[in-house]
Order: sequence, then structure tokens, then C-alpha cells
Amino acid sequence: MTSLEDHVTESRDLRRPGRWIALTVLVLAVLLVAVDATVLGLATPFLSEDLKPSGTQLLWIGDVYSFVIAGLLVSMGSLGDRIGRKKLLLSGATAFGAVSVLNAYASTPEMMILARALLGVAGATLMPSTLALIRNLFHDPRERSLAIGVWGAMASAGAAVGPVVGGFLLEHFWWGSVFLINLPVMAVLVVVGIRMIPESKNPARGPWDLVGVVLSFVGMIGVVYAVKELAAHGAGWGPAVTGIGGLAVLCWFVRRQLTHPAPLLDMRLFQHRGFSGAVLADLLTILGLSGLVFFLSQFLQLVQGRGPLEAGLAELPAAVGAVTAGLVAGVAARRHSVRSVVSGGLAAIGLALAAVTLIHQETAYPLIGAVLLVVGVGAGFAFTVTADVILSSVPKEQAGSAGAVSETAYELGAALGIALLGSVVTGVYQGFATPPGVPSTHAAAAHESLGGAVEAARGLPAEQASALVLAAQESFVDGLRVAAGVGAAVLLAAAVAAWFLLRGQRLEDSGGHP
Repeated sequence: MTSLEDHVTESRDLRRPGRWIALTVLVLAVLLVAVDATVLGLATPFLSEDLKPSGTQLLWIGDVYSFVIAGLLVSMGSLGDRIGRKKLLLSGATAFGAVSVLNAYASTPEMMILARALLGVAGATLMPSTLALIRNLFHDPRERSLAIGVWGAMASAGAAVGPVVGGFLLEHFWWGSVFLINLPVMAVLVVVGIRMIPESKNPARGPWDLVGVVLSFVGMIGVVYAVKELAAHGAGWGPAVTGIGGLAVLCWFVRRQLTHPAPLLDMRLFQHRGFSGAVLADLLTILGLSGLVFFLSQFLQLVQGRGPLEAGLAELPAAVGAVTAGLVAGVAARRHSVRSVVSGGLAAIGLALAAVTLIHQETAYPLIGAVLLVVGVGAGFAFTVTADVILSSVPKEQAGSAGAVSETAYELGAALGIALLGSVVTGVYQGFATPPGVPSTHAAAAHESLGGAVEAARGLPAEQASALVLAAQESFVDGLRVAAGVGAAVLLAAAVAAWFLLRGQRLEDSGGHP
């Protein structure tokens, strides 16, 4: 059968009524990856007590998953375009389930680091595959907008539900249970997906560029690692050399892609102003948001004294806002304009972050809940429409690569956000004065982190313990307020940039390619 006949047969198959059931299966994968990204933070104290990792090992347990995902997204998106997105998705889902068992029963820090790395490899196959399959399942632009809205809503819901599910499991079971919840979901995905998800691939695919795979992986790892190290430990020759080396390798990767006959990533995609504007908006938005989300959980638990489950429930307004906005974002963008919906969403998040600069230890929950609701609504509008723009800006044969670029922007933005805003919080936090009478060893542990201060206080007399924790909490909140101000500035700048870069960009109103 010729490539044209393959293409026609594939298109006819993709219009079958089962596409909405197929979408349900796809969002299971998104939901699971989003949940998995949030539950580890809650499980870390329990995991640390059991495995007793060193400080460096604990950092690797937390970071290696995102390192590997960031390094492999572009390569996996391109691989799906070549071998088939369904095949890659189901293989990745099977591997994700199997490696989750390895995570749950890890008995040493080294085994846990390896298990998290392997989970990152499997996770890198899931997100680009789901977005690409949506691009090929839904040919009608309005249906596709709704499908992307559902996809984005489930990603947001997973990020918010993760702490709730994780909190419940950790209060009733051992820490490994937060990984075993992956198994039944992945089993459903694979069993139903085999029957309901149609295969799609690029009919004009070329050989997979293995040299490009290595270059993109090494370059992304180098940059993300350098950013995290500079934020955690300050300027130094090691992180600087690693970062410069990573950038040099990424430049080599770009030059290779511009001349390679079958590139992993077609760099001409970035000539489309809407595509580039949407990718930049995603990166800046996550950069400004991620620090807040990361540290707000600590604020709710370690400053306001909420348990893991209660803290998870407290963050639910963000999911409610994101789900609601995501489902109507496509309609809003067609009725008004792409740039007004994206810029408006980003500006709303920026203003909500500005409100965080007013919080203190006794801030009542209604203000926090309102801020999270606005953040969710703004993110739901912005991310759904930018995902639609990114996918509709490219031929459907390159949907996997486009989805991978979108997800890479997300991962890189998260790494930069936690690193840069984290360094702001840490820098302000470490400046608090140690109360009189606190031993130097306890003071040193307290200045490492708020969690370290709470732990150090347990070995002190009641009066000293109370004074130490109170000083640490006040300093942490000061840092959170400063970081929120920086995040607000980033989001408002992103809103302005999106207004200009997305000028004239429209979502399709009827079938066909953009």
C-alpha cells in the first residue's frame, strides 16, 4: 500500500465514533504522570526515614525524574512520529507500571535514584504521545479544542489531586503505596488502549537520528542541572562549566537539526510566530508558577500546621478553576481572540501571585483559596489555548515533535522556576537570626530549610524550640512573599509578550489544516 493510501486509510479510521473513548484512555496517562509528579514531595519525609539517603542522594531522588524527562521529551516525540504514537504510548505505559513497582520497593537510596530515572524514561514517552494522538484523533478544530481542554484539565486535576491521594495513602499505608497506585491505572490504559486507540505515524518518516538523541539529552541535562546547582549552592565553577557545556551541546544539536535530512525536531517550526509565542508563554508561565506551587505546600504544612491530606484538599480550588476554564477556553478564544484569552489568563495569574505578597502566618484560608482559584482559571485558559495553537500550527505528521516541544518548555520552565524562585526563598530564609541559647549544630540545620528547623527544634527545650520555629517560619514567609513578587513580574511580562507574539493568531473554525 502506498504512503498516500496509508494516509487516507488512517484518516478514515481516525474519524470513527470511538475517538472520545480513546480520549478517555489518553487522559488517564496524563492524570497519572501529573499525580506522580506531586506525590513524591509528600512521601519524601517518610522515604528519608526509611532509606536514610544523604543530602545529595535526596536531591537526586527528587530531581532525576525531571532531569530525564526534560532530556528525552524531544527524542521520544520524534520516535513516536516514526514508529507509531500508539505503540510508543502503550510500551511506555507498560514500562511506567513495571518501574513503579521498583520505586515502591526500593531498599537503598541508589536503587531509588535508578528507579526514578527509569520512571522518567517511561514518563517521557507518555505526554508527547497523548498530545500527538489527540491532534490525529480530532480533525474538527472545535472538537480538537474541547479534547485539548479535557487533556489540560486532567493534567491540572492530577497535579491537585496528587497531594490529596498522596496524603490519604501516607496517613494509612507505607510510602511505597504512592507508586503502586500507578498499576491499576496503567493496566486499564493498556487493555482499553489496545482496542480503542488507532495507530498514527508520519508516513514520510526517516531514520531516527541517534546522534541527535544524545546531543539533546546531554544538552538539556547540562542546562537543567546547572540551573538547579546554581540555585541550591550559589555560583561556582562546576555548575557554570556544566551549564555552558550544555548550551554548547544544544547549539550543536540545533545546527545538526537544520542540516539533517530527517531531523528529530524541524527547527522551521519556530519560524511560525504563533508556535514560538505559545511555547515562550508556556515556559514563562511555568517558570513564574512553579516556585509558588512548590513552596505553598510547605507554607500550608510547616507554617500553618496542616496535615498532608488537609494541605492537599486546600489546593483543590486551583484544579477546579483549571478544569472549568480549560473546558471553555476554545470557545472563548474563538469568540474573542487567542491573544486576549492567553494574555488575560497570564495577567490573572500574575495578579494572583501579587496577592500572595500580602500573606502572613495567620492568613485565613479564604484568601489563599481565592488566589488558588484565580491561578487555576488563568492557567486553564492560557495552557489550553497555547496547546491548541502549538498543535494546529504544524502538519499532523509532526504532531509528536510539536507536543514534545510544548512539554519540554513545561519541564524547562519548572526546573528554572523552582531553581530561580527557590534561590530567592532560600536566600531570604537563611538570613534569619538564631534565637539566643540555640546550639550551633541545631542552628546550622535550621538554616538549611524550614523542614530542617522543625526537625532541629524537636531536640531543644520547649521555649527555645518555639522561638527557633517561629523565627524560621517568619523568615520563610518573607522569602515566599518576595518570590511571589518576582513570579508576578514574570507572569505580567509573559502576558505582554503573548499579546504581541500572538497578534492575529486564530483557532480554526472548520476542518482542514491551518
